[in-house]
Amino acid sequence: MSDPRTHPTAVDTPTSSALGRHLLVDLYGCARGRLDDLDYVRQCLLNAAVQAGATVVDSHFHSFSPCGVSGTVSIQESHLSIHTWPEHLYAAVDVFTCGSSVDPWRAYESLKNAFEADRGSAMEVHRGRPDLL
Repeated sequence: MSDPRTHPTAVDTPTSSALGRHLLVDLYGCARGRLDDLDYVRQCLLNAAVQAGATVVDSHFHSFSPCGVSGTVSIQESHLSIHTWPEHLYAAVDVFTCGSSVDPWRAYESLKNAFEADRGSAMEVHRGRPDLL
């Protein structure tokens, strides 16, 4: 029998005791102006962290020329990050949380609404599975 720690493990293996939950989010059909407004994007990520029940530690954002914003919000429970492509009406977001007190899906809903996305998709990955530690 081979050692399971030496082989990749499917990301959809269910576990309720993982150390962290990581949402990989795509938001499509977003409001262009909102995706290119650094202050708005920052406030949306900060609000999403609070909506999820997280404790904000710090944040850092950068605006690009000719357009787009990237940023991170460090939370006590891990982080949220975003990269926007206003020209494609698209945003890629990561919401990584640790512990049971934070709900990353609440952050997802908050951001989907804030950017007026026509549609969104998200995949949850369980990080730090105890059965593989």
